[in-house]
Amino acid sequence: MIFRAGAVVAVALAFAGPAAACAHPRTSLSYLEGQVMCPTCHTTLDQSDSSAAHRIEAFIQTRIDQCATADQIKSELVANFGAGILAAPPHKGFDLLAWWLPLGGLAAGALLLGFGVWRWSRARTPEDAPPPVDDETERRLDELLARLD
Repeated sequence: MIFRAGAVVAVALAFAGPAAACAHPRTSLSYLEGQVMCPTCHTTLDQSDSSAAHRIEAFIQTRIDQCATADQIKSELVANFGAGILAAPPHKGFDLLAWWLPLGGLAAGALLLGFGVWRWSRARTPEDAPPPVDDETERRLDELLARLD
């Protein structure tokens, strides 16, 4: 009887170990769907309804059930499909230019615009100013404005 109880406990622990190892998955399908692209329609998985997107989602869910992290899953997808499978380029190496070039372009554009405005405002000289209004025109303007009050 003691042997039977020990065997039952051993079997229960053998099956409980793998189940407990992944009681709390490290990532979720909804998290990765917005970060992975469909190779056929070139939209993120959460927007795609193609069969390729469904197969990739099934693969991701299988890997999540096996307690894989988001980085592990992404690495496996990149190994199978290439870096184009990711919605955003990696933040390292040559791909870092995809993040910094737009910011650098905006900064350069703002500097050029500021310099242009500064130069335009300094280019006006007193000689470029319109001539003053003569006394007769100023009197007529005052009369017209007085009638509007």
